[in-house]
Amino acid sequence: MKTLKPTFEVIEPPFGSSFCYSKYMQNENSKAHVWHYHPEIELVFVNGGSGKRQIGTHLSYYTDGDLILIGSNLPHCGFTDTTTGNRNETVIQMKPDFLGEGFLEIPEMKNVQHLFDRARGGLAFGEETIKKLGHKIEALNDKPYFERLLGLLEVLNELEDAADYKVLNAQGLSMEMQVQDNDRLNTIFNYVKDHFKEPIPLDEVADRVSMTVPSFCRYFKKITNKTFTRFVNEYRIVHASKLLAEKPIGITEVCYESGFNNFSHFNKAFKEFTGKSASQYRKELKSVIK
Repeated sequence: MKTLKPTFEVIEPPFGSSFCYSKYMQNENSKAHVWHYHPEIELVFVNGGSGKRQIGTHLSYYTDGDLILIGSNLPHCGFTDTTTGNRNETVIQMKPDFLGEGFLEIPEMKNVQHLFDRARGGLAFGEETIKKLGHKIEALNDKPYFERLLGLLEVLNELEDAADYKVLNAQGLSMEMQVQDNDRLNTIFNYVKDHFKEPIPLDEVADRVSMTVPSFCRYFKKITNKTFTRFVNEYRIVHASKLLAEKPIGITEVCYESGFNNFSHFNKAFKEFTGKSASQYRKELKSVIK
């Protein structure tokens, strides 16, 4: 059986820069599928396409691009792969004190400091902000380091002023976890990511983190504010949402391809999670395949 190891990502800015700027063309981000975390705050702009978000215990599906700000040490997966259809992906990673100790405390940086505080829960910005700032984020690629820094500060300031956003992990994963908690959750989430299409016995997952089933259930609920069963079902529903948007297959097949073994249960869980039936969800998506 595959050995799953939690991933702590080490990020090194290039010489002459205080932050890391990366641009991936046509799904070249080889780390997109990896569940990982790092102390750097991460800004991700996905130019077009659709895919899944997994940030902390939050799971959702995006269409027509994405703009996300992820707080320090907030575990997440990448947002694109060979099936998302995006034109490119831009990732900016900066330590909370990348401008120097105490710099965020000066009056002119009040907006950026507040934005970083809110990013602890993960922020997803709406269509208006994506249209306004997406091209500015991509344009930083061609600027000298000093101008790139000024451009980044302008983007961050405008993100703080943006009204069309939602907090993704508002009541989910605790931001102040011990290293042991990070390791355990990385192991659990990696296992779900790789095996959600199969039955996932509680004893199998509990054994992977060296816990009894009752202890594991209590632990997972305490850390994530949801049961493990609910988390797995939500992961499966998000995958079903992706299939409904991108694959010309029947809803029954979507159900079983997403790891549900009971169609009635799938329908009930899907409506509870999305607020609509699977057929209604498919009809309302812009990218539905007819």
